[in-house]
Amino acid sequence: MTVEKVTWLSMVSSCFKPHENEKPASSKPKKEVTKQTSFQRLSLSDLSNPNSLSEDLSVSLAGSNLHVFTLAELKAQPVAVKLLDLEGLQGHREWLTEVIFLGQLRHSHLVKLIGYCCEEEHRLLVYEYMPRGSLENQLFRRYSVSLPWSTRMKIALGAAKGLAFLHESQKPVIYRDFKASNILLDSDYTAKLSDFGLAKDGPEGSDTHVSTRVMGTQGYAAPEYVMTVLLELLTGRRSVDKNRPQREQKLVEWARPMLNDPRKLGRIMDPRLEGQYSETGARKAAALAYQCLSHRPKQRPTMSAL
Repeated sequence: MTVEKVTWLSMVSSCFKPHENEKPASSKPKKEVTKQTSFQRLSLSDLSNPNSLSEDLSVSLAGSNLHVFTLAELKAQPVAVKLLDLEGLQGHREWLTEVIFLGQLRHSHLVKLIGYCCEEEHRLLVYEYMPRGSLENQLFRRYSVSLPWSTRMKIALGAAKGLAFLHESQKPVIYRDFKASNILLDSDYTAKLSDFGLAKDGPEGSDTHVSTRVMGTQGYAAPEYVMTVLLELLTGRRSVDKNRPQREQKLVEWARPMLNDPRKLGRIMDPRLEGQYSETGARKAAALAYQCLSHRPKQRPTMSAL
């Protein structure tokens, strides 16, 4: 197995050649690119037993260009592999952004980047395998078993801890794509954030202003993005569901009037829970979700408060 410790500069120069009219990406991280990485450069031959047609494996990472393999040479453990589409410039930028951020960030609630492969036309990112797949699949897959209340709150707490780490670290990171499909779950339902292709550096020191265009997925726009995932956990509904009556299609708009009224809260709770949840916990979660909707940013809770 080919394993190398590499620097950002050597990785970038070996994997990418500038496109003719390429302009610097506005979300390009300001991280030091000559710093030694904490992951490995792998050879394509290290990846064995391709299993991209397996539905159970293919949900382990979100993204349109996903293939999953078994990496037998790394202690015979399965891993998830994301394949870059070389046709699009945006794909190059997001691939590089993800490498730079996940290559330097380490936290128990961020998915671990094990390494990358850069051979001929192939550009792969190799991650730890998350056997429970995404929160989206656990909540909305047709034949999935309903998640119990305690597991839902564990997932919410883990995802919030991951965001708190990003937002409140010495060099803050703005994630910009917090949604159920990007929250991955290990065998114990520990939540880990994935897909950092849209991430950008946050403000540092006295600079508290963040200027950024709207990114991510419909139904998850800030400041509702944290609340939307929390509401999905409470209600078992998707953020946008065109199959429901028109007034119920947008989860945030439908649930908002009931979040601040304990007498109505039961109307929005996931019926698959069959009443098996903490009413006190549900009220607290609903109150936090309601706070996230405040039109005044300073009145919204911080990630550590969540």
